[in-house]
Amino acid sequence: MADVQLQVDPRLVTGKKVKALRKQGIVPAHLYGRDTESLALQAQTADLASLLKTASRNAIIDLQIKGEKDARAVVMRGVQRNAITDELVHIDFFQISLTEKLTADVSIVLTGESPAVTIYGGVLLHSLDTLSIEALPAEIPQQIVVDISVLEELEDARFVRDLDIPAGVEVLADPDQVVVKVSPPKLVLEEEEVEEGLEGEEGLEGEEGEGEEGEEGAAEESADSEQSN
Repeated sequence: MADVQLQVDPRLVTGKKVKALRKQGIVPAHLYGRDTESLALQAQTADLASLLKTASRNAIIDLQIKGEKDARAVVMRGVQRNAITDELVHIDFFQISLTEKLTADVSIVLTGESPAVTIYGGVLLHSLDTLSIEALPAEIPQQIVVDISVLEELEDARFVRDLDIPAGVEVLADPDQVVVKVSPPKLVLEEEEVEEGLEGEEGLEGEEGEGEEGEEGAAEESADSEQSN
């Protein structure tokens, strides 16, 4: 069963001419998939904007193409936006089979509070934002939730192997990859860096002092030599 529906039309305009479509409130789209004929499509910008607000990254979409009797099950595989205006530029749809597994990237969401952060002032490092998985389209989770309340001490971490993965979902990422970790307070690290810097400066000052004494000694020897002459 699809999560959302979208009406689209076949697109005859291609190449640089698609700029004219965007000015009319239409976004060019493309449909492709395994054993699927590639199709150029177009959709109303308002409809796509609404879809992107309500549908998750891997939502199954009933794509109704004008002129076709049955809707096609698809997922979004690429959404292009203008880097300056954030305007929708293009979107790709991938036609799927509900009985064949897909690979997908699922968002990782952190929940709860870490005692290592709230009590000891640790720094929370969120190292992995998405998780690569494989599953049937209907079994792909919208997100993976990670409870960080178990991070009680500095240097505590949660790895991919610690995640709560739904049945039927195969994780493709390295089990030993760090998802989230609590590092020591930044202030402590900065103090250690300052102390190391001061030690280095003291060493330099000592070397400079020896250099100056050497120069003074050389000057005195030169003066004695001139007087004896």
